[in-house]
Amino acid sequence: MSRPRDEHGSMTPLIIGFTVVVALVVAVVVDASAAYLRRQGLNATADAAALAATDGLQGEQVYTQGLGRRAEIDPQAARQYVATYLAASGASQRFPGLSHSVRTTGDTVIVSLAAPTDLPLRVPGVGEQVRITGQAASVVVVSD
Repeated sequence: MSRPRDEHGSMTPLIIGFTVVVALVVAVVVDASAAYLRRQGLNATADAAALAATDGLQGEQVYTQGLGRRAEIDPQAARQYVATYLAASGASQRFPGLSHSVRTTGDTVIVSLAAPTDLPLRVPGVGEQVRITGQAASVVVVSD
């Protein structure tokens, strides 16, 4: 006589598997949200720093040569304005390990910021600390 197949306990591996999948999805969403919010903060700070750097117009150029349609930005002054803004705004306290770079191209200032961040949850295959970057540019346009 054949014995009926016992299916008792067959739901347990399925429930455990789904639980693991849901936990991984939650961890990825939480970490992605944390990285996105950090990036938004860096972008906002880079934007403000780029706007501060556009104040680096050479004052003498305005009075002696005029501005024309676009003003030429002094790269050294732009770097100084960015550094001063970042120090005054407390960006280093908000973003520990913050690094920045400033590029200028004639009438444009491009500010790039980068800072490491600890992700709230650990996802397998992703390091403990990731580096998030933000970038912004500001153009000086002279209007009448």
